[in-house]
Amino acid sequence: MTYDLAGFWQLADETGQFSAPMAVPGDGISALHAAGLIPDPYFGRNEYDLRWIADRDWLLSREFEITDRDQVLHITMLDTVADVSINGQVLLRTDSMFRTHRVDVADAVQIGTNVITIHFHSAPREAVARAARQPFPVPYQKSNCPIPHGNMLRKPQCDFGWDWNIALAPFGLYGDIRLEPAGARIDSLSVDQTHRDGDVTLAVIVRTSGAQDGAEVTFAIADQVVRTTIADNAATAEITLTMPALWWPAGHGAQTLHDLHVRLADHSMTRKIGLRQIDLVTTTDDTGAGFAFHVNGRPTFMKGANWIPADALGSNITPEVCRNLLQSAKDAHMNMIRIWGGGRYEPDWFYDICDELGLLVWQDFMFACHLYPSTDTFLASIDTEVREQVARLNHHACIALWCGDNELLGALTWFEESRTNRDRYLVAYDRLNRTIETALKATAPGANWWPSSPSPGLMNFGDAWHDDRSGDMHFWSVWHEGCDFDHYRDVAPRFCSEFGFQSYPSIDVIRKFADPLDFNIASPVMESHQKNAGGNARIAETMFRYFRFPNDFENFVYLSQIQQGLAIKTAVTHWRSLKPHCMGTLYWQLNDTWPVCSWASLDHGGGWKLMHHMARRFYAPVLVSAVPVTDGIELRAINDLDHDVMLAVKVRAISIDGSTRPLGRHSMTVGPDAAQMVLKVALGDLRSFEMIEFSWTDTTTGDTASDTFAPKPFKGYDLRAPMISSRATQNDTGWDVTLTAQALALFVAVEADQPGRFSDNAVTLWPGHPVTIHFTPIAPSDDPVFTIRDLHSATYPA
Repeated sequence: MTYDLAGFWQLADETGQFSAPMAVPGDGISALHAAGLIPDPYFGRNEYDLRWIADRDWLLSREFEITDRDQVLHITMLDTVADVSINGQVLLRTDSMFRTHRVDVADAVQIGTNVITIHFHSAPREAVARAARQPFPVPYQKSNCPIPHGNMLRKPQCDFGWDWNIALAPFGLYGDIRLEPAGARIDSLSVDQTHRDGDVTLAVIVRTSGAQDGAEVTFAIADQVVRTTIADNAATAEITLTMPALWWPAGHGAQTLHDLHVRLADHSMTRKIGLRQIDLVTTTDDTGAGFAFHVNGRPTFMKGANWIPADALGSNITPEVCRNLLQSAKDAHMNMIRIWGGGRYEPDWFYDICDELGLLVWQDFMFACHLYPSTDTFLASIDTEVREQVARLNHHACIALWCGDNELLGALTWFEESRTNRDRYLVAYDRLNRTIETALKATAPGANWWPSSPSPGLMNFGDAWHDDRSGDMHFWSVWHEGCDFDHYRDVAPRFCSEFGFQSYPSIDVIRKFADPLDFNIASPVMESHQKNAGGNARIAETMFRYFRFPNDFENFVYLSQIQQGLAIKTAVTHWRSLKPHCMGTLYWQLNDTWPVCSWASLDHGGGWKLMHHMARRFYAPVLVSAVPVTDGIELRAINDLDHDVMLAVKVRAISIDGSTRPLGRHSMTVGPDAAQMVLKVALGDLRSFEMIEFSWTDTTTGDTASDTFAPKPFKGYDLRAPMISSRATQNDTGWDVTLTAQALALFVAVEADQPGRFSDNAVTLWPGHPVTIHFTPIAPSDDPVFTIRDLHSATYPA
């Protein structure tokens, strides 16, 4: 019999001052807030008054009853430095959230009532103590982490603060805790796929415990059953499937999943297997070396974003929350997310969702932006961590790549210690990186491996922030160095796995953490929800570069999201037009951990910022992109589909009054997975008050899309009041908002006074071209009140 120990426990601090019920899975800070003992950590500046929580030890306990003593305690995602005892006997001491723990409890439990206690030691105190014990200093990124030495602990690095995260160093238990019967069991299952001439051969390896050699293991998939026996705690089966349906990433085919059932005695394990072949192709060429994913033999441009934890507090991370965020990624035509190395390995259900949605996962190992210990004890723990995580996850169809770390190569140049003694720290890094690589390849020999992100390539320690010739690139010159948006066109990355531009959270999110008196970018509350040094100034400075300054705070928020979308659109549309030289763009970042000014395209809570609506358009599988060149503006057609597309393209000059005149048209066939020039608009063809408007139609399907391009900053145009009118009508699924304008109206955005999803936003209007946007409320409520914004009303006097 299995005893699930999830539910309500009792939490108390080491002083006896605080006591509260705590839901498990969950975190202690959320429990204190739910009990009314602390204020909302996310509101105002409460964060700074709540850091004392992490500086204390906490005890979490509950009673349970059993009728059989022959049990094993199973725990996952225990955060982080903790002792687990039953009836006063310590059974487990752990210091890693990234490990699974199993311990025999037969000698500690009794028939009837028992007490289990988890003693959480203060993570900040433990981190400081471990840093002091290192044989030489191991620096951490102080500008990101106000709570020091997080690099000493195997816990989400962003828990100690980041340039988008609150710093609370929470504690808790976010996975499973249960008692299971002792005996034979399947510990892990790995699947290696060999694809040949349409057939797929699966090599399935199960690792077991508690089973005798010769015990039978049964494997079943797609009406095939294979039986084999245990030897040295492992069993292997080979199963060949003839011409099976394959799994494809979103936008490229179906996400077919096959149930694989494995049974050992009374213990069984079921995994959903997507049959696919993913190759990382890094062939050298005249420029350097490529970086492309081939899925089932097809070169596939990766469109996506970076994933950080769905919330700063573990209690708020649920399958429903994550599915909503991941669905939004797919709805914006993404096919890949990168799980960033400063967060956490996600639970099994997260990767199940990615399998279902067709979202490939670039999986970092959990190291980011610091230097790390290289002691034997630390590396031994990492070896076990990697083997466990790879064995747990590598069967998933979504797993495309395992990456050693985030930005540790760059970190070697960030600290005085490592600059002064580079050899010492380079050797320490190599020991860590080799430990990770060796453990990965021992566990999943066929897995795709990349040593670090960014990286020019294997055994290459060059500058992948500015060198675009090989490997993957992190391009931060526009944000961190203050370059203009056109600078995105000055580089031609082979694959850009990080680039971004900040905006403010949407106004409905801001209202959740700030009072109207704080609606000012220089207010202490707003500055406390901006964790990147100089971030607010950079947002405002960029507005001065491109726009007339907004009239008030709410329009400042609106305009910050417009310029964020324009920045990322500039990068993505240009780099997509370079395929196959460039074969992927993953912008920073998809989501937020709490309500904060950040690079995310989704608000905390899952709402779509304006940039996410723009991403849905600039990540469309068929796109025409405007790229300025020396003597004009090139229109380049991009096709991510696996078949030819017949396009009819029209180009017009559009004036500020909304009048248009034709500049050209062209019909062409764009090949599969291709990008090619359509036509060029000469600079002399446009008048000073004109932009270009271009549309494209797939003549086979009839699908039509359009875009506009301004050859100079928007502040240089004397926009007219567009006199936008709106009409809202209710239907079975929500509300249709129809918008019309009497002059050119740029970046027209609709907001609602209740949660919901708009079908589109930040659109262009001109006379005779109304646009209807559908609003789907999250829950039934009163009739919504809609607010309409556009560039003119936001930046011109009323």
